[in-house]
Amino acid sequence: MKPSKLFNLSLAGLLACAAGGAALAAPADGVEILHKEQSLYRNIYVFEKGDVRCMRFTKYFRTGDSQSCMYKADPNRLFYDYAKVVMSTLYLNPDPQRILITGLGGGTLPAALARLLPQAEIDVVEIDPAVSRVAKAYFPFETSERVRVHDVDGRVFVKRAARSGKKYDLVILDAFNGDYIPEHMLTREYLEEVKSVIADGGVLAANTFSDSQLYHSESVTYAEVFGDFINVKVGNRLIIWQHGGLPSDERIAEGAKGFEEAFEPLGFGADWVLPRLSREQDWQTDAPLLTDQYSPSNLLNAR
Repeated sequence: MKPSKLFNLSLAGLLACAAGGAALAAPADGVEILHKEQSLYRNIYVFEKGDVRCMRFTKYFRTGDSQSCMYKADPNRLFYDYAKVVMSTLYLNPDPQRILITGLGGGTLPAALARLLPQAEIDVVEIDPAVSRVAKAYFPFETSERVRVHDVDGRVFVKRAARSGKKYDLVILDAFNGDYIPEHMLTREYLEEVKSVIADGGVLAANTFSDSQLYHSESVTYAEVFGDFINVKVGNRLIIWQHGGLPSDERIAEGAKGFEEAFEPLGFGADWVLPRLSREQDWQTDAPLLTDQYSPSNLLNAR
C-alpha cells in the first residue's frame, strides 16, 4: 500500500520529540506514514523521511512521542543517545547472560544486545502485541529461542519473576506510553520488585525524562530503593545502578576499553560516554516518594 503524507508536520519536529534523540532539520513535506493502527492500548504510527524511520504512539506532536527511530541505510547504528548510554552499561558488567527489558518500541536495544552477546538470553516485556508485530515488520527486530517477547504488563512479569526466584544480570526499564512511564511502574513498591530480580553484580538501567516535573520524586524514589546511582543526562535521563555497589570511575573506564571496537558500528565510544556519567545529586531530597498509594503521574508529568 502506498504510504500517505503526514499532513504538514516536519521531520525535525517529529524526531525532536524523543528526548535524547538526534534532531534532523528537514522541510515539512516528504514525511510519509508507512503504517498506522489503533491497537487495544494505543495508536501506533510508523513514519519515515529519507533515511530515517520512526515509530510513535501519539497522533499529534508533543515532546516524547517517538518510541524508536533507525537509519535505514545503517540499522545497526543507534539513533538515540539514551540507547548508547544503555549499551554502555556493559562497561560495568561485560557479559550479562540473562537480560530483561521492559518496553519494546522498535526493538533497537534487544536487537543490538543480541548481536553483541550471542549467548545471552533476552526477555522483552511488551504489553501490546501490536507493537511486537510492527517492530518485526518495519524494524530489524526478530525473536528467537533466546530473544523472547512476553505480551504482558511489565509489573506483572517482574512480580512473577520475583516469586519464582529468577535473576537477571542486566535489567533495562524502558516502558513508555504516549505520554510517560505508566504510573504503576514508577513506584517504590515496583522498584523493590525490580531490585529483587537483579543478580549479584547485575546492572539496572532506567530510562526516564530529565525535565519532567516528576524528576525530583523519581530521583528520591530510586535513591530510597537503590541508594547511590549514576545519573546520565543526554536529553533523556538514565539511572544506572549495580548490585553490590557502584564501581569507581577508573574501573568503569577500564571496562570501556573492551568495547571500543564493538561499539564503533553503533556510533559511539568511551570518549562520548564517560564524561557524561555523573554521581551528582541534583534533586530535591524532600520531594514526595512515589508509591502505590501516591503516584500522581497524570498531574506531574507535564513538562
